[in-house]
Amino acid sequence: MSYSTFAEARAALSNDETSCEALVSSYLERIEARNDAVNAFLTVDRDGALNHARYLDSQLERGNDRPLAGLVLGVKDMIAIKNQALTCGSRMLEDFTSLYDAHVIEQLREAGAIFVGKTNCDEFGMGSSNETSYFGPVQHPEHEDYVPGGSSGGSAAAVADGMCHAALGTDTGGSVRQPAAFCGVVGLKPTYGRVSRYGLVSYASSFDTIGPMGRSVEDVALLLNALAGPDTRDATSAEVQVPDYTRALGRSVEGVRIGLPEEYFAEGLDPDIRRMIEAQVEQLRDQGAEVQSVSLPHTEYGIATYYVLATAEASSNLSRYDGVRYGHRADLETMQAAIKEEHEALHEQLGTAQSNGDAERVAQLQDQLDTQSDLLRALYVQSRTEGFGDEVKRRIMLGTYALSAGHYDKYYEKAQRVRTLIRHDFLQAFEDVDVLLTPATPTPAFQRGEKTADPLQMYLSDVYTVPANLAGVPGLSVPIGTHPDAPHLPVGAQLLAAPFDEAGLLHVGDALMKNVPA
Repeated sequence: MSYSTFAEARAALSNDETSCEALVSSYLERIEARNDAVNAFLTVDRDGALNHARYLDSQLERGNDRPLAGLVLGVKDMIAIKNQALTCGSRMLEDFTSLYDAHVIEQLREAGAIFVGKTNCDEFGMGSSNETSYFGPVQHPEHEDYVPGGSSGGSAAAVADGMCHAALGTDTGGSVRQPAAFCGVVGLKPTYGRVSRYGLVSYASSFDTIGPMGRSVEDVALLLNALAGPDTRDATSAEVQVPDYTRALGRSVEGVRIGLPEEYFAEGLDPDIRRMIEAQVEQLRDQGAEVQSVSLPHTEYGIATYYVLATAEASSNLSRYDGVRYGHRADLETMQAAIKEEHEALHEQLGTAQSNGDAERVAQLQDQLDTQSDLLRALYVQSRTEGFGDEVKRRIMLGTYALSAGHYDKYYEKAQRVRTLIRHDFLQAFEDVDVLLTPATPTPAFQRGEKTADPLQMYLSDVYTVPANLAGVPGLSVPIGTHPDAPHLPVGAQLLAAPFDEAGLLHVGDALMKNVPA
């Protein structure tokens, strides 16, 4: 038996009612039965998971207990596990194998976690629906026509569908919290610097965070105990003491100050989600919480600011994938054909320019012909053209434009100033309240293909999650029921807290989740 939560499985292990090997076997059976339909896992390490489970069982027999012994975990395929595939959902890294473990993998293995496989994701973490993966979209676990959210949709779907106890995701603009809300699981984005990024493939380095997803707040708290802490290999990891996060659970919310940001309940929010959040607010108020309205006035600039800064960082980070050092390399024959086609097109344009007596254009085209003959340049262009999908190319181009001469001050520098204002909004709000309660998403999960033709609408699905990444504060998504008009689609509420107050989030999140009828 797999058990609904890891906490339940741990109790069964303590009572000798099951074993780590039995738990792994149960989840492997579920993956075999369901993954062809859901496409949550890209790879499954059956032998490695079973061998580690048997080792942990032998340790338990000797009395060597570990806090996460028996935890069956999926890992988003942007996090390095030594000698396993690390594809980032991209053709660019289709054949790449990691040479080392991420810091979080080292920590979790030491704590007793068992890695069952790598989960699917939007390519390089760029997407809100898990439709951009080179290896195919992930299906919502409750409805095949709907998306699970992104970019950590494979991790969220795997947990929701019972393929593992918990999973790791990454959150750059909401990629843990949004799919957690769509799939009805708990997802935590820790404070930036709370969890080491060593071994995480970079999308936008000043935003990226690794976060746990589980079926209960307790499971997420147990995972965070192992994940959190400084790491000398990550210069951005913070030297901040790590508490036992499970001690925050099960306590009364009496006297807790909860803020409702006015900007998160404005136009664009689904009316039924608003009513569901308001119902939760009333229950918290009845339990003694102090609720008040607050304002985060620069929230409206969040999406624009994020898509300038994050794409600029992506443009820089992804420049390393050139088809020379590593990553997808274009086929030589294909590349030569492309060179020939471009060469012929340039010659045709050159002839036209010469006929028109356009000396400036002739010189320009001659320069292009000279450059185009460079085989290395052609290899670089063709490899990236083939290796990256449309959404990744779109974001690279946006970021390169924002960083280009003449636009840097207008876009990138201005966005950095707005980012500071957004962070100040949050810090000021946390002088008056302990946590903020907001919707996690403006709507429930949407249908596959519904927003792929309109990138702006896709980006707006992260409108409530992006500000936390801009500000570097922690965020937690917890399920609060299913949508009245679509009872198969879960709805999530989001909690936000001051930097490094994950304990406060988990405290209120635990109470919030217990208010929801089973």
